[in-house]
Amino acid sequence: MFYYLFEYLDKHFDFPGAGLFQFLSFRASLALIVSLLISMVLGKRIIAFLQLKQVGEIIRDLGLHGQMSKQGTPTMGGLIILACILIPTLLFARLHNVYILILIISTIWLGLIGFLDDYIKVFKKNKEGLAGKFKIVGQVGIGLIVGSMLYFHPDVTIRRQIVGTDVAIAAEPADISERTAKFVDAKAPITTIPFVKNHEFNYAKPLSFLGDGYEKWAWLIFIPVVIFIITAVSNGANMTDGLDGLAAGTTGIIGFVLAIFAYVSGNLIFADYLNIMYIPDSGEIVVYMSAFVGACVGFLWYNSFPAQIFMGDTGSLAIGGIVAVVAIALRKELLIPILCGIYLVENLSVMLQVSYFKFTKKKYGEGRRIFKMAPLHHHYQKLGFHESKIVARFWIVGVALAVLTMVTLKMR
Repeated sequence: MFYYLFEYLDKHFDFPGAGLFQFLSFRASLALIVSLLISMVLGKRIIAFLQLKQVGEIIRDLGLHGQMSKQGTPTMGGLIILACILIPTLLFARLHNVYILILIISTIWLGLIGFLDDYIKVFKKNKEGLAGKFKIVGQVGIGLIVGSMLYFHPDVTIRRQIVGTDVAIAAEPADISERTAKFVDAKAPITTIPFVKNHEFNYAKPLSFLGDGYEKWAWLIFIPVVIFIITAVSNGANMTDGLDGLAAGTTGIIGFVLAIFAYVSGNLIFADYLNIMYIPDSGEIVVYMSAFVGACVGFLWYNSFPAQIFMGDTGSLAIGGIVAVVAIALRKELLIPILCGIYLVENLSVMLQVSYFKFTKKKYGEGRRIFKMAPLHHHYQKLGFHESKIVARFWIVGVALAVLTMVTLKMR
């Protein structure tokens, strides 16, 4: 909103300082600061309100050290995170930008799914919360919307250099720059492959057996992939949210890397230097991700050990989905297993534990376990590690994975 206000003031009244809002770095900095301030001010009030309404976490006794002391701690703290993301975005981002619209829709949609789950648990006293099948339907729904918008929306393009007659990859060019006639903005269902020299994968290629015109059917692969990634990463963040500060801290690190990717992908000079795809208008994602990082860091003020509030599914499903949507929009979804390695191992630990238990029960008549407990962070708790030490070490691993992810910009 402020972007449009100060643009008007600058254009019609030459208002002093109004031109600053044209700078992406200035608006991103404001979004980060405001996000932190909102978490400080609003967070305390939301915690007091939830305590007044007795919106406390119901803890199952799993035999973990210090677990039962968390009984009654307010949950649904994801409301703080959502407010800290959406308010600065609405204030400082260019709201007509297609990527911002997609992210706002995703944030609200996934936040509502998580809120429903928390509401059923807390107010309806149903420990199971929202049935898993309904969660999946909701995640598939937002995946379908995001995938369709990213594939079909005319503003979602990449800038490609013309080589002979090979102009477009999957569709007709959308716009040719007058300044650089050798480049074209084209619709192209491609993404980045890490660690290889020819580092692009075209979603249409697996359909080449269909013959001429196969490119137009790329959405049959692209949209299901988007649905799978959003569902998997969203659930991965949900699995990671089990110790004080673990999900918020880990996601803040991931968000910082994605903000850097958004900046270089949306800057023609940096994109050319790094030999990565230049994605027009994607730089605006930096404003959103600055608010996102501020929300995660600000939430740690209250969520670090010992936690005064838990984010609940309201927060965890939303932040995981946001990470997935941004990675897909920036054509970096194949980097998710590295960047979101913590989410991945948490998910895998649960899948392996359940699968192995079922297999051994069928084969030997008695279920056996790979880990003392899943997700993985609880395994280390069972081994006797204090949760603050587990969280700190997971953060360290997260930082290492973040650095490795950024190195892939040049490692190929």
